[in-house]
This record gives sequence, C-alpha cells and structure tokens, in this order.
Amino acid sequence: MLYRFKSKNLADVVMLEPNGKRVLEVIGKDPGPQGIILPEQMPDAIVALRAAVEQEEREFAEAKSAFNAGDSCEPPHGDGVSLRQRTKPFIEMPSFCHQQGDSVVWGV
Repeated sequence: MLYRFKSKNLADVVMLEPNGKRVLEVIGKDPGPQGIILPEQMPDAIVALRAAVEQEEREFAEAKSAFNAGDSCEPPHGDGVSLRQRTKPFIEMPSFCHQQGDSVVWGV
C-alpha cells in the first residue's frame, strides 16, 4: 500500500506504507486508509516530526559512538535512508498548507 498525501496547491507526496504509517503515528494521526490534517494541527505535527528526526539522529550518534569506542558489539542500525530524508518533502507540505489555510488529506 502507498500513502498519497494531497493538498490543494502542492504536488502529492507519496510514501510506502511503513514510512507513511510511521509519519502519521509520529504526528498523532491514525494511520488508516483515509485521513486529514487540518491547518490548525499542522504546527504541532511539524514540531513532532522534527523532534522524532532529532531523536533518531541522537540515538544513531550514540550507538555509533559506543560501537567505535568498543563499548558495544552491535554496529549502529539504519536502513540507509534517515527519517530526516524521508520526512523532508512531507514537512514542507504542511508548512506551506498551514500558511495557505489548506488541509492535507490522504486516501481520498
């Protein structure tokens, strides 16, 4: 399944199901097949996404540091594409839509 996020004045943002689901969970939305992010919800959604990005980067840096120092036998895990990279187009959408007073929808 794909999540296709749509707004009135921007191109769609498409994400594979695991990535779209994670984004929706981070911003406190039900990752169901349809939904809406209202303009008044967008500032909190953006803050939540940025906090999740910072947390992921902090955890990766700590794991890498521990591995390099020999404190951990486990190398830091990552799928090659960070949350920052996955969410950048999405964060731009509600930022712009909030200024315009438009909603972001998916599954409709």
